Amino acid sequence: MSEPRQQRSYAAQVMREVFTKWAARIGLAWIGLLVFVAVFAPLLASSYPLLLSEQGSLSSPLLRYLGAADVTLLIIFFSAVVLWFIRIRLRIRFGILLLIALVATLLCNALVSPPKLSIYEEYRDKQRAGAYDWVITAPIPYSPKDYLRDAGDTGLEAPLSASERQHWFGTDENGADVLSRMIHASRIALGIGFVATGIAMLIGTLIGGLMGYFSGIYDMLGMRLVEIFEAIPVLFLLLTFVAFFGRNLYVMMIIIGITSWTGFARYVRAEFLKLRQQEFVQSAIACGLPLYSILFRHILPNGMAPVLVAASFGVASAILAEATLSFLGLGLVDDPSWGQMLNQAVQAATFNWWMAAFPGGAIFLTVFAYNLIGESMRDAIDPHLKKSAR
Repeated sequence: MSEPRQQRSYAAQVMREVFTKWAARIGLAWIGLLVFVAVFAPLLASSYPLLLSEQGSLSSPLLRYLGAADVTLLIIFFSAVVLWFIRIRLRIRFGILLLIALVATLLCNALVSPPKLSIYEEYRDKQRAGAYDWVITAPIPYSPKDYLRDAGDTGLEAPLSASERQHWFGTDENGADVLSRMIHASRIALGIGFVATGIAMLIGTLIGGLMGYFSGIYDMLGMRLVEIFEAIPVLFLLLTFVAFFGRNLYVMMIIIGITSWTGFARYVRAEFLKLRQQEFVQSAIACGLPLYSILFRHILPNGMAPVLVAASFGVASAILAEATLSFLGLGLVDDPSWGQMLNQAVQAATFNWWMAAFPGGAIFLTVFAYNLIGESMRDAIDPHLKKSAR
């Protein structure tokens, strides 16, 4: 039993120790719930029936209206579940999943074409008229952009205040269901967090690794580059790009990613400076292994633990940046966002508590969950904290 433990990389040992802590488990449970909700959002909150029978004929309007992003997320999710149970190396699983994600994105954008015009009232009117034999609807039978124009009331409505329309979290100023918009907004929160942090991690690991391994002139030039990017105010840069180029989620992801890599570079540089003098690295150099093998197969896996800590805090920061931008009214226009809904709580003449409590609570819990995971990782890799705990 001791041999497999010795064969694990330092990062794998740290991750194993992290998730023995209850704080990390609670944080991971909330993030897992958000991932599930984001992937299955159309099945959880949609005005289109999941399945219906009309004169003995079965049909699924929801499947017809699934977009390319919906299908892509479902393919990636089920592929990840299958790969989890296949006993192959983690790097190979991750590479296969990236390949599946790339192919699925390209194919779904080329082949999936839902109807451009969405008429939410059509199915509700037919159901009220008794045109269907039976109907299976989503748990929240309202789409995020369903403004209930057929109901005659498109304004704010408190939770469970109307007898004919039971909105669990109430409605926003346009009459859209708040819970439905929160469920679909989880995609933006998780997407901007993971993508922006992934870009920052990739750039920071590459630059930090070169700085730490080669040192000398490379280290000096790299540190000057780090200092330049650390002086850039990210929020003002985002505001400038939104003013000139419009509101685009992908632009936000890229800007946050290319301006927040400096912390990763510092961590990776410090780890490479320490690990390059270790015996296993010197043995790899003496054996004549190529540079990419020394950097990415020997040094990097043993120096990733501090980077993972920074990544958890980086995801939380990216989510807060997007929520701040949306709260200021400079986020996405029609797509649901937690910060955008939070903005509606202060725009109305009266304070609408449900527009502040539910989106604000989701932002708080998500950021808090990532911080719990990050704190647990930091405790696991800090030798001083381990000694004091003993």
